[in-house]
Amino acid sequence: MTIKDIARLSGCGVATVSRVLNNHPDVSQETRRKVMEIVEANGFQPNNNAKHLKQQAGTSIAVIVKGSQNMLFADLVERIQTLLRDAGRDSSVYYLDEDADEVAYALKLCRERKPLGIMFLGGDLKLFQERFPHINAPCLLLTNSAQPLGFDNLSSITTNDEEAAYQVIQFLAGRGHQHIGVLGGNWSCAQISYSRFLGCRRAFQELGLPFDAERQCEPCRYSMAEAYAATRRLLGRCPKLTAIFAVSDVMAMGAIRAMRDLGKRVPDDVSIVGFDGIAIADFLVPRLTTVRQNTQHMAERGVDVLLRNIERGAHPVHEVVPFQLISGESVARLSPRMKDAPPL
Repeated sequence: MTIKDIARLSGCGVATVSRVLNNHPDVSQETRRKVMEIVEANGFQPNNNAKHLKQQAGTSIAVIVKGSQNMLFADLVERIQTLLRDAGRDSSVYYLDEDADEVAYALKLCRERKPLGIMFLGGDLKLFQERFPHINAPCLLLTNSAQPLGFDNLSSITTNDEEAAYQVIQFLAGRGHQHIGVLGGNWSCAQISYSRFLGCRRAFQELGLPFDAERQCEPCRYSMAEAYAATRRLLGRCPKLTAIFAVSDVMAMGAIRAMRDLGKRVPDDVSIVGFDGIAIADFLVPRLTTVRQNTQHMAERGVDVLLRNIERGAHPVHEVVPFQLISGESVARLSPRMKDAPPL
């Protein structure tokens, strides 16, 4: 009996079974009981020597991270590496610039290192459409949906970014904000941030709120410094904004610093909402209102799906992970008089 057999009989993923066998703490008691019943009933003994030999035989999984300043990705990488290590798999992490061609880099890795599988953190779907057919290794895209592409060796785990952004604008409007800016991202239709832009636009339209994308949206890279400069440009163009939705928490942090340097208070003068739910958001002053993505679940499902594809040749899987809008201290409720502010 192998770990794959235990996974099949228990209905759990290979990575989950491995965590049970390695006595990892983040496994439910029910799952642990189910796996151990099969282990004991079949007298399974882990072959540590075989696992060591397997690791030496080039079983590395490549993790390609697009953007080095995205704290959400830093959290995901740490979780992914732990899960892969517990599953007896080596991993190599490669950080690329936010504007780099991740698919071209993956092709280079396939030629030179022949990874067993590839996990992409962030990705431009246009690049996948053009070049991914040349990649044969099992792959998984995390934080963007590959379902529209239809490749039989590419799975994806993501959040419903459009719905989350839609709910952010609804939330701000419910607190009296009519003049709202959108900060950050790349508005290319193949990027994650474009889905968030679509959610914002849909909410503005349904609520009947003023929305001039040319004036109220300011794209920028996923960095505090870039967001700081973009916030100053946005406020210079639209000084009557009462709220800004930053499409990442890292950008929201840059925006809060910009407000301070402009002599404005958050949330008294301008409210700020982020996106991601990174740990540091809970320790900002004010505590950040944000969309929290479940990174633990995303990492677990991502590793399980990729290992199933590698070890069993499973069909591609495309899943949407639930999000949660967390109300912090960075959004003010406007008085009725403030709601009637003059047009931008």
